[in-house]
Amino acid sequence: MTIEVVASPGEDDRLAILAALVDHNDAAVGRTHRRQVAIVVRDDAGAIIGGLWGMIGYRWLFVQYLALPEAVRGQGIGRRLMEQAEAEARADDCIGIWLDTFSFQARGFYEKLAFAHFGTIDDFPPGHARFFLSKRID
Repeated sequence: MTIEVVASPGEDDRLAILAALVDHNDAAVGRTHRRQVAIVVRDDAGAIIGGLWGMIGYRWLFVQYLALPEAVRGQGIGRRLMEQAEAEARADDCIGIWLDTFSFQARGFYEKLAFAHFGTIDDFPPGHARFFLSKRID
C-alpha cells in the first residue's frame, strides 16, 4: 500500500475516494436516495446567468451554490429560487434544507426565509466568517 499526493487530481480520483465514503455511510445508516438539484435563471437570449445548485441525500437538501449577477438582485429571484428548491425538497420527502454562506454574502437573506444559524467558523476567510444555516420542512 502507498500514500501519495496527486498533483492534478481528476474526477476519477474524487469518485474513488467518494465511493469508499459512500460504502461506509451506507453500511452505517442504509443506502440513501441521492440526486443533484439544479434550478437555473436564463436571460432573454436563453443563456444561464445564475441559479441554484444542490444535492439531496439523507433526506436533506444541501444548497451548495446560489448565485445571481448583481444586476438582477433585489427583484425576488433569489427568493423564488429558494422556494423552488424547497418545493423540490418537499417532493423528495426531505426533512430539511441546509447551506453555508459567508459574512460578506447573504446570511440575512436566508434568515428572512426562516433559516436558523447553527454554526460558525471564524476567520474563514481571514477577517470574515462562514455561517451554517438550516431549515426543517418536515
